[in-house]
Amino acid sequence: MAADATSPSGHGTRSGRRRDGLWLLVLWVVLSVVGCILVYVVWGPHLPPGDMSNTAASQQFDTRVLGTIATPVVLGVLLYFGWALTFWRQKPGDETDAAPIHGNTKLSAVWITVTSAIVLGLAVFGTYELIAPAGAGSGQGPQPAFNHGVPPAVSDTSWAPNTNNILQVQVIGQQWAWTYRYPQFGGFETTALVLPVGQAVQFNVTSLDVIHSFWAYQLGVKADANPGVNNIAYTIPEHIGGFTVRCAELCGIWHGAMYNYGSVVSVSAFLSWAHSTAIQLAAVTKLLPPYALTYDPTVLTNVGKVNQELGLTSAGGGYYNPADPEQP
Repeated sequence: MAADATSPSGHGTRSGRRRDGLWLLVLWVVLSVVGCILVYVVWGPHLPPGDMSNTAASQQFDTRVLGTIATPVVLGVLLYFGWALTFWRQKPGDETDAAPIHGNTKLSAVWITVTSAIVLGLAVFGTYELIAPAGAGSGQGPQPAFNHGVPPAVSDTSWAPNTNNILQVQVIGQQWAWTYRYPQFGGFETTALVLPVGQAVQFNVTSLDVIHSFWAYQLGVKADANPGVNNIAYTIPEHIGGFTVRCAELCGIWHGAMYNYGSVVSVSAFLSWAHSTAIQLAAVTKLLPPYALTYDPTVLTNVGKVNQELGLTSAGGGYYNPADPEQP
């Protein structure tokens, strides 16, 4: 009888345990409400990758939702742990055993029901967010699914923006630099990535040597750059500003230095930049192979000269920096 009247620590009564449970429940509900509001409303708009594009905003929304859902769970664990350390810890000199713990069918049923609902709900939410808004993080791969709502001449992907006005930008990775071609403006190639705000962009991502990964962080765009493969990714820039481009695939000794910066500008500023750059690089564009979705690096005889004109170092017409200790 004495054991039945004790608390989990060996002290207190059953009514005391019930009061503890009530206090824990009340505190958990209050903290969860406040925490969820802070996470979603206050912290949420500052979560990466931001809202510079529709794809980035979609990813930020997913993070806000998942963070909000996780908040009550984290607070519940921390609150229970702190309460146990504060009120249920063994008193000095007390060497008695705590009351035995028995199974609780109702509690088990509630636990299984709630956790199953959460997991299944997250599965539905995650599947929808992965497919519907922007594909798998806006990277659709070399053979995207066909979308009957978008003309095949524009794109054959189910995640393509529903418009004919799509800016084509080819992303070319090579050790250890990114270059970009604009086929709708004469096919010039440049180290500058400039995009117009509010216009849909289709990135055609490929490589001249090893596997790279094009990661425009603030745009929420990531697509592998594989030699001989054209990987497609879409985005719609929604805010003017700068963004960072990095390689997200280990590609050699200077992988960490393979990054540059892009910018989103107004439509008029983009058109002015594109036309002036096309004129400025006209002589270099003549050295380039005809625009294609992939290139065979073994036949690009002028790539060394092109890289030098673009401000990139090269090794006698190859793709390796002359200071690289590992030469092909």
